[in-house]
Amino acid sequence: MIMVILAVLVWCGGWWLNSRLANGSRSSTREVQLLVPTIFGLTLLLVWQLLVRGLDVPLVILPAPTDIGAAFGANLSKLWEDFLQTFVKGALSGYVIGCSAAFLMAIVMDRSDFLRRGLLPVGNFVAALPIVGTAPILVMWFGFDWHSKAAVVVVMVFFPVLVNTVAGLRETSAMQRDLMQTYAASYWQSFFKLRLPAALPFIFNGLKISTTLALVGAIVAEFFGSPTVGMGFRISTSVGQLALDMVWAEIVVAALAGSMFYGAVALIEKSLTFWHPSQRR
Repeated sequence: MIMVILAVLVWCGGWWLNSRLANGSRSSTREVQLLVPTIFGLTLLLVWQLLVRGLDVPLVILPAPTDIGAAFGANLSKLWEDFLQTFVKGALSGYVIGCSAAFLMAIVMDRSDFLRRGLLPVGNFVAALPIVGTAPILVMWFGFDWHSKAAVVVVMVFFPVLVNTVAGLRETSAMQRDLMQTYAASYWQSFFKLRLPAALPFIFNGLKISTTLALVGAIVAEFFGSPTVGMGFRISTSVGQLALDMVWAEIVVAALAGSMFYGAVALIEKSLTFWHPSQRR
């Protein structure tokens, strides 16, 4: 009971401190923007730890953060191998292939009304297909190694990037396009100097959405067959062994990898679209 009361006090204290920081800083400095989520995260972990210990929650229901940290430290080599197999080989390779193919297809569709009107409805249909239905088929086609996981990722990221890129390439106004024609600009001159810069915010929206889809797709695809390595394989086998601390350690690795992946794409977007109103302060 003491642990539960302490958890409530910690939560109230963290809430009060964050409220003071958020409301007391009118300038909203970078330090405050980093400090507020840090305090919230630490408060959440501490409350989690106190409640699990105070209520004697079984390990198979919810392990404490210290248990997850111990499993993380004791299995660093396995976690690193799983990261390389799932993220680097499966998710990242499929992401690069799928996004590159989607960008090239968007350029082709931009020059053909027939393809644009014909493929976009098909793309919306394929994007709505559940991954649990397509992943087993692709695993059977491409084998149990990382190639099938990359194929699943390609299918998942292709159409979000395609739809956003096609929409972005049509973002310029008729007056802007007419101005380029008055300068006798060719299609590619107009593309690189006008339409592609205007489409970058849309393209990066698709790229950022696809960062999470890529990792989720690679992990789920491993549930349907993989070698004895990978995040999805480790999660499925650890659940069968009731090793929930290892499952949560894999979730931590996936969360860190996904967050850093999204952050890297966001940083590239900020450097290339600094002129856009969404990047101004």
